[in-house]
Amino acid sequence: MNADQKSNYKLSRHGPVLQFLAKAVAIYGAWYVLYDLWLLPDGRLDAWVSQTVVHAGQMVLSGVGIEAVANGRSIELARASGIRIVDGCNGLATIGLFAGFVLAFPGSTRRRLLFIPFGIGVIYLANVARVSLLAGLQVHWPPAFEIVHNLGAPAFFHLIVFGLWVLWANYGGASQDSASDSGPNVSTESTPAVA
Repeated sequence: MNADQKSNYKLSRHGPVLQFLAKAVAIYGAWYVLYDLWLLPDGRLDAWVSQTVVHAGQMVLSGVGIEAVANGRSIELARASGIRIVDGCNGLATIGLFAGFVLAFPGSTRRRLLFIPFGIGVIYLANVARVSLLAGLQVHWPPAFEIVHNLGAPAFFHLIVFGLWVLWANYGGASQDSASDSGPNVSTESTPAVA
């Protein structure tokens, strides 16, 4: 094997990975331009997502017996200072990165159209759970709030996104060959001879 053949072999061997990385970088760049330079300064989408997370978190807290009131981007608590959801903590950046991964990784368009909303819902619900937990900690165990907020919550989100990534890579992005794709059905039973 000469040097050109070795080079082509290495490139073809790593081609899918390089293609994925190129797509991921391009999608991340587009997300950066869209989010950081347009959506974040505009503020309406972040405000809406933050307010819906606050309302959902308030309902969860009320459901478990903690007195809470939703007020804009804040959950006000009767026995603690409460929580304010700021830009960057509402899950939008995580949702963008998740969607970018799904778009960059191989898979069918139909599956993407089903999996991206599913993943967004999972990330949104995880954020509601995170906000509810943090508010509950403020009421029942205030010293743990900072530790969970600074260390536990980012790790929690990374695990959620990693789990969605594994799910997509193993099931969503993989082509599920059906029997019709494998060619004509060949029966192993003998057919009667025509007389």
